[in-house]
Amino acid sequence: MRLLPALALFALACSGGENTQKPEEPAKSDYVPSTEAPADVAAPPEDAVKTESGLAYKVLVKGDGTEVPEDASTVEVHYTGWHTTGEKFDSSRDRGQPARFGVRGVIAGWTEGLKLMHTGDHYRFWIPEELAYQGRPGKPAGMLVFDVELIDIKTPPKPPEAPPDVAAAPADATTTASGLQYKIVNKGSGGKKPTAESMVAVHYAGWQTTGENFDFSRKRGKPAAFGVTGVIPGWTEGLQLMETGDTFRFWIPPALAYEGKRGPQGTLVFDVELLDVVDAPPWSAPADAKSEESGLKWKLLSGPASAEQKPTAEDLVKVNWIGWVAKDKLGFDSNLGDEPQNPMRQLRSIAGFQEAVTHLNVGEKGRFWIPESLAFAGRPGAPPGDLVYDIELVSMEAGKAPKLPPSHPQ
Repeated sequence: MRLLPALALFALACSGGENTQKPEEPAKSDYVPSTEAPADVAAPPEDAVKTESGLAYKVLVKGDGTEVPEDASTVEVHYTGWHTTGEKFDSSRDRGQPARFGVRGVIAGWTEGLKLMHTGDHYRFWIPEELAYQGRPGKPAGMLVFDVELIDIKTPPKPPEAPPDVAAAPADATTTASGLQYKIVNKGSGGKKPTAESMVAVHYAGWQTTGENFDFSRKRGKPAAFGVTGVIPGWTEGLQLMETGDTFRFWIPPALAYEGKRGPQGTLVFDVELLDVVDAPPWSAPADAKSEESGLKWKLLSGPASAEQKPTAEDLVKVNWIGWVAKDKLGFDSNLGDEPQNPMRQLRSIAGFQEAVTHLNVGEKGRFWIPESLAFAGRPGAPPGDLVYDIELVSMEAGKAPKLPPSHPQ
């Protein structure tokens, strides 16, 4: 279920005249999660709590957790949603896997309700239309009722403190011909150096010269990965000065940053730790590559596996991948630095990626040259032309492919 963009954040204070007391918390055995409509689906019962915004809720099960979500948190939940008629319109339980989303990336009633919960809690929410989809075409209308189980909360760390020399590069900083300034914060033991065609994984933090932090990678819980030429010019130049293991501080003048473009303005200061570098592949398939009738070409980079275990569209796969645009010699897509994932976006969008995975056994890694007809086929705003992907099939669960949700409270 994709939850529509968050609406206004409402106060959680309770209004006079309503039941503002916490309802009695039932024993865990009193409630069993179900996708069947509850008896009180038509309207909030008398023992439900109603907040000032109009959200009504009751506690179904009180968990043992002590943590509550914040605006910046990402949550994992199971939920089922009904109209007040009892008609079910969505359920993560029907899909067999929990949903994940940001607390502020959902309808207002969800944002407010999630921040009342602790991990392990089960709540029932009655969300009035003004806190739900507000009559948006194609979305569930009217008051909506949700049973929500809060499974997990991921809250990002606070932004790092600005370095003491954030206002201006110190005298011992190096200045390049372009105007980029840098100093080595930590020198690694000597590793791989990226080129303009490389894909890299980094951790970074960025500040304006006032000391205000505008971004940092650790808030997302994983490194950032991108092609060296797919970033602002100051980064493209700076990364090619580094080796894996290094941490550099860069003072990037406006002309090498976002001047005249969308983004933070003025001189920007970045601390960058270079974690990994992956060299670009050959942009054309070699003579020993296998050719499929579809036009896909590929070769194994590791393997073959000891057992035949190829996936189908019905199977849940987890893969590692890196993708380049051959025409631009640019890395544009990867999970570099992250755990293996089920890459639903690629599998849905690119026929060549979906076919590529079916040629691998679990444990094998292949390189695939995907023609434009099996890639984005000229789709506006998408990477143009042929693509090259390195894909490693890490695991497979037969028949466990997740069903795509019809909607989300996003």
